[in-house]
Amino acid sequence: MRPPADTLLGSTLEDRYRIDAPIARGGMSAVYLGLDLRLGRAVAIKVMDARYSGDPLFLRRFEFEARAVAGLKHPGLVAVYDQGIDDGVAFLVMELVQGGSLRELLRERGPMPPHAVTAVADPVLGGLGTAHAAGLVHRDVKPENVLISDDGEVKVADFGLVRAVAEAGVTSASVILGTAAYLSPEQVDAGDADARSDVYSMGVMMFELLTGRTPFHGDTPLALAYQRLSYDVPAPGDVVDGVPEEFDEIVLRATERNPADRYRDGFDMRGALLAAADDLDLPPFTVPAPRRSAERDTMARLRGGPVPRPDGPPTHHQTRVQSRPGPATPTPVDVGAPALPPRNTAVAADDPIGPQQSAGRALAWILLVLLIAATLAGVGWWVGATYLS
Repeated sequence: MRPPADTLLGSTLEDRYRIDAPIARGGMSAVYLGLDLRLGRAVAIKVMDARYSGDPLFLRRFEFEARAVAGLKHPGLVAVYDQGIDDGVAFLVMELVQGGSLRELLRERGPMPPHAVTAVADPVLGGLGTAHAAGLVHRDVKPENVLISDDGEVKVADFGLVRAVAEAGVTSASVILGTAAYLSPEQVDAGDADARSDVYSMGVMMFELLTGRTPFHGDTPLALAYQRLSYDVPAPGDVVDGVPEEFDEIVLRATERNPADRYRDGFDMRGALLAAADDLDLPPFTVPAPRRSAERDTMARLRGGPVPRPDGPPTHHQTRVQSRPGPATPTPVDVGAPALPPRNTAVAADDPIGPQQSAGRALAWILLVLLIAATLAGVGWWVGATYLS
């Protein structure tokens, strides 16, 4: 049985934003590749689920949060260009990040070494800190909401949507389902959230980046969420080898059950992270975008080309096992490192012949040289036999 047709495809919102293709769908919303007809630029259009469109409280909060986020300026934040409601369709128009999500990268590559974790967490914490300074709280920090561009930019998306949904008059069970692994204790216990709640979620995400798993597990989202009321997040170094003590300390402080014992906000946690990276002399690193992502699949389908797939099976990151804290150096198989051809098979990028044709041409030259050598040898033998005998 075919799924129902998406009636939004091909439509235009407010006579300006054309919806071209779906990218992803979640419990609260769907994200589409779109085109701003006025400016002629590609955009991401997030359309909220129809359940929320008729709720006046949600629509007021949705508009307020969108306006507030649109006023934030930081390279670690996905830019919000516009918001509106067209014929009952509530939508956000955002910067299109061509690449994929941190979740998709984790699925491809597995856990990350400390220098790569720093490269991810630095811009994320900078973006969160900028929002915290403006009095905003994300409430849904998780790998799905961290986007990585093909240029290595790392950006946080979906500010304010959870608050708008939570205050609406419809159920927010889907929100709990998506965030159970990252919720702070106060969010689970009382629904409260401030900057330190984002810090807790960031600590859980750093734990996952370093170990490849989340700290708590449960049979249901509710059971998973309630575990953090009674149990502390363990140190990543207790789960995998090679995690410096400085990173253990950052995760442990960020995930303290008492909010007063955590970092104050994103900037405070970022300062601790950069100090640790400096002490460990971690190398700079550019985070690679995932090779396979929902955004790439959508773009490939629109262009009529093959859907991109990863080269071979998922490759896990390799961390250097350390007996004590110290500089972490990139391993030969690094995070997202492209596979390079052997030196003796390299072909210039502008060579119009290609590797197989080049090999054939080289073989022909070898045969020609051997033929010439054999001819000269024959002539020499004849001369010697004729004049020296």
